[in-house]
Amino acid sequence: MPVGREPAIVLICPNAWDELQLPRALQNWEPPFAIDRYGENPEYDPASFDALAFVENAVRDLGESSTVGVVSSSDYPGCLVAAVIAERLDLVGPTPQSMLRCSHKYFSRLSQQVAAPEATPRFALIDPNELSEASVPLPFPLFVKPVKSWFSQHARRIDTYEELVAFARSGTLRRHLSEFVRPLNQLLALYGFPYSGGFLIAEEVLTGDQFTLEGFLVAGVLTVVGIVDSRMYEGTQSFERFDYPSSTAGRLLRRMAEITERSMAEIGLTHGLFNIEFIHNTETDTVHIIEVNPRMCGQWADLMETVNGVNTYQVMLLLAGGITPPVAGPASALAGTSYVLRRFRDGRVTRVPTEAELDVVRAGHPTTMLTSLYREGQRLSDNPFEFDGYSYRYAIVNVAASSMDDVDRHVRSIRSELDYEFVDEPGLPEGDETVGV
Repeated sequence: MPVGREPAIVLICPNAWDELQLPRALQNWEPPFAIDRYGENPEYDPASFDALAFVENAVRDLGESSTVGVVSSSDYPGCLVAAVIAERLDLVGPTPQSMLRCSHKYFSRLSQQVAAPEATPRFALIDPNELSEASVPLPFPLFVKPVKSWFSQHARRIDTYEELVAFARSGTLRRHLSEFVRPLNQLLALYGFPYSGGFLIAEEVLTGDQFTLEGFLVAGVLTVVGIVDSRMYEGTQSFERFDYPSSTAGRLLRRMAEITERSMAEIGLTHGLFNIEFIHNTETDTVHIIEVNPRMCGQWADLMETVNGVNTYQVMLLLAGGITPPVAGPASALAGTSYVLRRFRDGRVTRVPTEAELDVVRAGHPTTMLTSLYREGQRLSDNPFEFDGYSYRYAIVNVAASSMDDVDRHVRSIRSELDYEFVDEPGLPEGDETVGV
């Protein structure tokens, strides 16, 4: 969309969540500026995205307009280039250095170690090209992942050194560490960071209940938007649902907020929306940071609106315009969940509910979002963006109601009503684990 002449907030690299969630956010809200879009969605192929050229073009194009703010809900590379563009245009926003520290898991851990050592697991940087037993200073088992990824891809438990070597030599990981991280490497080099995105990070294995805190910063002051319970499919590392508000005790929520405050100050992130994932071990009563994501979660924007009364897209856009947003307003529900339908082995999609059938489900339940992620005839593995390393997500449904019990009842009913069908096909690539449908 061309940039308009009136004062505008420009959404950089608009993505699929923007397409699904932004219309709802704008439906009953009159923003104090126009909303424009710039660039295409590079999330599906970041390897072909030239971050430096994109920034130069954006600075030229937007610098000649009445742009008052730029922002992106895109995890990668959108939020990174948006920060660089904002800096170049002297607009409000997070510094590119702080965004890179969040996005590169090793630099993020270094900051966390200083700010919140009690919440930082033991970790080590691993060069996959210089592997030796001496280069791995932590005992096995380990949790190993690229220093930059998304959707939990290439993140796994490693039990032995031999298993680590095999993992580091795998072709898919090699491609990730050389191709996927190209835009990140361009920006790391631009700002003088010493390690590229071609490394792995090894960490001690953490167990417990997971939570995600979403918040924002204005002049370094933290406001917590909400904390969700992040629940896995039993016996897996694949997210099943995100329940809001959290069911856990206020004392634990306050601990997470305090750890967040210290960590973000050390990272240097002083402005904008972010979310931070935590894990709480009930046996030891320890809380650890899993990772920091320096952008909003588009998947939950409608849930925050129904329970808090304010859509987080509104929060994001107001922050980009230099306006401190409200976090509470007229709410329409007391509880909600974002439920993810998954299949734990590859196959071909032989039936997807029609839009008319989805409308029947929407009409019969308090859904705030219901979307299919595949078309009939597609192979699940044809869309690696929906693969988390263990399973393929094929639909997402968000439900809000008067209680979590009501939410659960509607989710069970919706699952039985949604008629997706799959067929296994010999020779299709399998996930890292096969644990059933």
